[in-house]
Amino acid sequence: MNGEVPLPETVTLHVPFRILKRGGRKEMHLPENAPQQHGTDAALVKALARAFRWKRMLESGEFVTINELVQRKGIAPSYMTRVPRLTLLAPDIVETILDRTQGPEVTLARVLEPFTEEWEAQPVYFGELGRSRRS
Repeated sequence: MNGEVPLPETVTLHVPFRILKRGGRKEMHLPENAPQQHGTDAALVKALARAFRWKRMLESGEFVTINELVQRKGIAPSYMTRVPRLTLLAPDIVETILDRTQGPEVTLARVLEPFTEEWEAQPVYFGELGRSRRS
């Protein structure tokens, strides 16, 4: 024989991680000391884009009322009543989301919940989102 050690048939690998729900899907999160990369929450980015596009359409006069926009674009009225509020997010928070540096707890569901319109108070409301940008 050539002195090689035979490989076992089964290898077990233990990787510490936790599963978190984020925006209706599950994500795997590694321990704090492990390098982490999390991608953009596509649903959150899409909602931000829609909010600003719809705002522009209403301000330009392309659509006179929100009801007209709902009917012509086939948007669910309940969605249309929540998404435009995203235009009230502080600019640094919008930038943080688009830069993919927001905390994992910042999801579309979270930003669609009622939040303060005062920009200075928003980082406190969104927790890690505000700290990740300023620290």
